[in-house]
Amino acid sequence: MKTLPIYTYGFEVLRKKTKKVTKIDDKFIELVGSMFNTMHKASGIGLAAPQIGSELAVTVIDISRTEEKKKIKTEPLTLINPLIRDYHGEVTLEEGCLSIPYVRGDVTRPETIYIEYQDLDLNKHYIELKGFIARVAQHEIDHLNGVLFIDHLNKDERKILKPELDLIRKGEIETDYLLAELPKKGKSVNTQHSKLHKK
Repeated sequence: MKTLPIYTYGFEVLRKKTKKVTKIDDKFIELVGSMFNTMHKASGIGLAAPQIGSELAVTVIDISRTEEKKKIKTEPLTLINPLIRDYHGEVTLEEGCLSIPYVRGDVTRPETIYIEYQDLDLNKHYIELKGFIARVAQHEIDHLNGVLFIDHLNKDERKILKPELDLIRKGEIETDYLLAELPKKGKSVNTQHSKLHKK
């Protein structure tokens, strides 16, 4: 599978509502595989299609490489056309995002959620998620609706983060994973390997 470039804050695709997946073919299966590969290469735990430039409603999640794996027994998830049908509880925790490198913020979300989604055969499922993995799923489902975690921060918090967000939007940051390159005038988006950023 391919390692795809990750689209960062400022790219229009991150603000678009995704399109429902209605067909599963080899191309889509390859896309999902590449999403998992890209996420793992970037040491991520969740990745939504808009983050690799796709407008399809699919996200992948894998917390097996985190300490939370010891508390939550779950296999990697592929959520197609996911919808949060119910939720309860509330908890505030710090979040980050591969599309907004090095930026962190405290986000309040429901502690338990009930999701309706489809699998790679487009069969419908319902699942209850609690705690950490519920937060990851909500973060990724937000992406499918053009919402970023920074949108949950208050005005003052976003003001503090503005200098860093401006650097990301201008492409003036470096990471140890592949990023989408900002398009040059008259040219389409291509990719480049970026260097390790130490902060």
